[in-house]
Amino acid sequence: MPRVGLNEFYALGRVVANGQLLRYAPDAPGYTTRFEAGLAELTGAKHVLTVNSGTNALITALAAAGVGPGDEVLVPAYTWIATALAPLAVGAVPVLVNIDESLTIDPRDIERKITPYTKAIIPVHMLNLVCNMDAIMDIARRHKLLVIEDACQGVGVPYKGRCVGAIGHLGAYSFNHFKNITSGEGGAVLTSDERYFVRARMYHDPGSFIRGHERSNEPLFAGMNFRVSELTGAVLHAQLGKLPPLIKRLRARHPVIAETFANLPHCRLSPHNDPENAVGLSVIFDDPDEAKAFGQTRGAERLLDTERHVFKNWEAVLNKRAFNDRMNPHNWANRDVSYEEEDYKRTLDILSRTCRVSLGPQYPLPVMLLQKRKLRQAATRGASSQAMAAE
Repeated sequence: MPRVGLNEFYALGRVVANGQLLRYAPDAPGYTTRFEAGLAELTGAKHVLTVNSGTNALITALAAAGVGPGDEVLVPAYTWIATALAPLAVGAVPVLVNIDESLTIDPRDIERKITPYTKAIIPVHMLNLVCNMDAIMDIARRHKLLVIEDACQGVGVPYKGRCVGAIGHLGAYSFNHFKNITSGEGGAVLTSDERYFVRARMYHDPGSFIRGHERSNEPLFAGMNFRVSELTGAVLHAQLGKLPPLIKRLRARHPVIAETFANLPHCRLSPHNDPENAVGLSVIFDDPDEAKAFGQTRGAERLLDTERHVFKNWEAVLNKRAFNDRMNPHNWANRDVSYEEEDYKRTLDILSRTCRVSLGPQYPLPVMLLQKRKLRQAATRGASSQAMAAE
């Protein structure tokens, strides 16, 4: 993530000095609105709406698209739990889909999981790795499904000349502390559909009808309060200029660090859905134990060991319980949706053999070249161990 420094401090100071912390205050500095315009220009989305978290960006996007009770939403079995919780928040039911070796939702398994009740697909761009959006959009067109991109872990990341989050019907960004730009917490909904934008604006602000927005024919409906303050907008506006240099730096470092794993017999780079523009890197091993050992190296991490992103640890989803049983979406579903671990062996196998490798954008290049040697040594030890075991 970009560092927080003087630019953010200056922007926050201007908001505090102005005394108008609400983004819709008549005399507010307008940082949030300027941030939205800048992000729209950067991503190619016609509309951007800032909200208070990536989770609520997903919920707002689903509500804007009209997803609700009785609907099924396809989500990958490897993602942050919020991707699966968001459909439940609007009364729909998440259906888990296996990933492929790119660590993103498998288009082939999407086809297998579609039922007459499927309403939407949420592809997730994990770890700055991009989904196969060409295949996903083709599936959506053929089956008349909505695509709501979860680009919370891929803010500003390119895919074949476009920007993830702005390819589907709607997209969601997160500005959590660990994301490509950050305001501590925050999020955004992206769309180029005018009606979805108007509905998202209504849903994220119960007072939208008094804000002086341009009038729309869309009937007003009850919403939530997912607004941000002008303090959040100020930080994001200051951070936005740091996003293109970050993506450029990641893209330049990818081939440098990728060379680490050339010609190793027991591991290889994970396939990428847009290799020429890759800004995220992971390595897949032949053996889970080798991956586990390599994952102990600084700058690497075996993905199965992160646990929080693996479906089998999502108790709040798997137990099918709600805060009140009368509000449980599973009671309104058209069929019983199960979450059997047996059905996701492929996902677990891939995660057990795959390690994320940091490209270290926060470090000078000489530091990463030293890190590259350490990574190579760690990976080579795995190859040596494998050879000894075979003898």
